[in-house]
Amino acid sequence: MKLLAYFSAFLKNAVNLNQTRLNQLDDRVAAIVSALRADQQLGELYHDHVPQGSWAHRTIIKPFNGHEFDADFLLHLQEVDGWSPRDYLREVRAAFKRSSTYKTMVTKKNRCCRIVYAGDCHVDVVPYLVLADGREVIVNYAANEFEETNPQGFTDWMKEKDDLANGNLRRVIRLLKYLRDYKQTFTVPSVILTTLLGERVQTWHEQARYSDTPTALKSLLDDLAAWLDLYPTMPTLPDPSCPGTTFNHRWDQDQYANFRNKIKLYSGWVTEAYEHEDKTQSLAAWQRVFGTAFQPPTTTEAALAKAATIQPIRESRAPHEQYIEDFGFVWKGGRSVRINAEVLPKGGFRHGSLRRLRRVSPLQSLQFTINTDVPEPYDLYWKVRNRGSEAADAGQLRGEIVLDKKRTRTRRESTSWRGRHYVEVYIVKDRMILATDHHDVAIA
Repeated sequence: MKLLAYFSAFLKNAVNLNQTRLNQLDDRVAAIVSALRADQQLGELYHDHVPQGSWAHRTIIKPFNGHEFDADFLLHLQEVDGWSPRDYLREVRAAFKRSSTYKTMVTKKNRCCRIVYAGDCHVDVVPYLVLADGREVIVNYAANEFEETNPQGFTDWMKEKDDLANGNLRRVIRLLKYLRDYKQTFTVPSVILTTLLGERVQTWHEQARYSDTPTALKSLLDDLAAWLDLYPTMPTLPDPSCPGTTFNHRWDQDQYANFRNKIKLYSGWVTEAYEHEDKTQSLAAWQRVFGTAFQPPTTTEAALAKAATIQPIRESRAPHEQYIEDFGFVWKGGRSVRINAEVLPKGGFRHGSLRRLRRVSPLQSLQFTINTDVPEPYDLYWKVRNRGSEAADAGQLRGEIVLDKKRTRTRRESTSWRGRHYVEVYIVKDRMILATDHHDVAIA
């Protein structure tokens, strides 16, 4: 059984970090930034600070059994001629050491300076630069190198996936982080867990597959277990927002293999709990997954959960729009595909990865390509859907699904109408859909 009110109470009481502590985190970060800006040597290099990771994605969970929770933010500094990558981390640490408040709280890590609030949380301050050549980078102290990053692009990507999952991707990530900390049978960095789950969100019957939290949990674990089953050896784990950057250095084969086995095990447990028709048996099965903190809700909690339950509704179909479900294909999943969008050079306008640029001007050209682990041969279908009053007034909402007959695996589009549009791809083999992807296109 779904036990929706139970999940609502479990998230509220055992998993989600409460608002008081989130407010305290905001205050602590503001105080850290204030101290760094006031430092006579580092302060003049300060440009901005940007939440990242679980804090930015709203997937922070309560610390388990007295452990600390953590939050990261990027400290945007100006580039300094002659400084090596290590110098930026050294100077941030030196600024903390000059502070009467933070000198005993700071620890230098490989990519950040950590401020520890003993027994509660730690805040990782990550030096971040936009270099003269336009690259966004953080520091790898051990290698004395810059690593490319795209924090806002990753957050945007995660939000796209969460929107497709009707807001349930964030909840599932929190639940699996809780499972990781509670069971202590596997380890996985949060950024990798977010990536692996986000990539499993598919544009196939999404209103049903992600209609509520337990259904989304089951669907995403099913698809993740199927994908992991294809790879006994850790595959390349690319950053979805930063072409050419991977997360493999944050994990190793033994950790990956153990994670793979445990996800298969826990996916089976979740399916068993979900499919039990007897409420008592279902509760026992859910407690097998999450422990005895997964408790019946109070009468008030149950009433609030029922009142808050909203059935997902797909946006109104455009006049010529098609959905891939209309084609009579069968969902199989288990594979992955990723859309790469490039703004092509034209007339001096910004160009490059759309994930980096975030938005594009009208009258520009876009090229979409795909990366997939589906072996040839397969059929590829494209969908371009416009939104907004300009496209509607021009009768150009589009939404037709078209076969890539020439098998170019690419598509060119022009940016004609302002609004937040999207492109989707579907990979079909033997009339089974193996993978899909979705890419927002914001035309400013």
